[in-house]
Amino acid sequence: MSKKRRMFDIDLPEDSGPDVTETFPAGKVPGEKDPAPMPRRGPMAAAISETAESNRERQEIEARIRAENDALAHEHVRLKRLGLVVELVPLDQIEMVKLVRDRKKGPDQELAELKASIDELGLSNPIRLESRGDGRFELVQGYRRLTAFRELLADTGDADRFGTVPAVVSPAGDEIGALYRKMVDENLVRKDISFAEMALLALDYAADPRIGNTDPDKAVALLFKSAGYQKRSYIRTFIRVVEGLGRNLHFVEEIPRALGVALARRLDDDQGFPAAVRTALKGWDNRSVADEIGVLRRLVGQGAEDAPVPAAPPVGAAPARPAKARTSFQFDRREGRARCVAAVGKLEIQLDRDFTTIDRRRLEQAVRLMLDQLDG
Repeated sequence: MSKKRRMFDIDLPEDSGPDVTETFPAGKVPGEKDPAPMPRRGPMAAAISETAESNRERQEIEARIRAENDALAHEHVRLKRLGLVVELVPLDQIEMVKLVRDRKKGPDQELAELKASIDELGLSNPIRLESRGDGRFELVQGYRRLTAFRELLADTGDADRFGTVPAVVSPAGDEIGALYRKMVDENLVRKDISFAEMALLALDYAADPRIGNTDPDKAVALLFKSAGYQKRSYIRTFIRVVEGLGRNLHFVEEIPRALGVALARRLDDDQGFPAAVRTALKGWDNRSVADEIGVLRRLVGQGAEDAPVPAAPPVGAAPARPAKARTSFQFDRREGRARCVAAVGKLEIQLDRDFTTIDRRRLEQAVRLMLDQLDG
């Protein structure tokens, strides 16, 4: 049986000669050899590659974070050394043994106002401490603020509010003289610190065996370097008063400047003057500040009994003006530090507050009540 061949008619394009444009598959260039086929990447290889890329990105991020943390840590240490970092320090970790405080002993009449301000508004000015090797801290500045916190804790028992105090902590390493200077420079701005208190501090500083300086005059020059020459001169004057009479007096810190100068002159001129003061005050243990100051004024000729009789002024001469008495004090309020100056015919209050915003009638009533209380 013969097999039949099936024939198909296929129309082929006619050859149009060498000018016919030859076509190639997409992506190929005439004359270019076929590139080697790319190896096909499996799912595992793709996952490994993606993981490695992710690890590299994470390592770069972690390196940037570490660099930022290191920079922040260095900046924190720098600011802490400059005293610009505030911490909350427990009260029971603060000592006051390294420095002799320049605050006079006895009740502080303005401490109640400071406590009320802290209780209402908190502490706006942190204390300054020096860290110790045993994990505790030494007070450098802020005796009254620390005392106020301790009394508030004892009064209220609220350890959450008053168990810690805002403080600037500096690392150990400052010499004892530098610590005294920091304490003194802060207190020089206080108006209520007396010349006798500053003289006592200079004497204590000179007697400190860690200082190696036994000359009180040099102690004044070192401690009160920021003060003016006249103020340092008065402090040296009061050193003579404290050394000559301090053991006989209960209120040496209350001696005003003019009386202190007169006492120093009497001490220089009369070797028996300390004995006269001791005799005048003997057995008078319950005397007040006014009593003691009155005796001292009388002994130097400023009292009524021994005061010299003034000569009659010449005819036509203008009457002599009395010496201007003046009293100044400061206290803390929520607006800041208030300063009051009282003089003959004048009472001045300085405070960072715009009093013109207060209603005139309300302001007048407040002033009237204040004057009425002063009269009562």
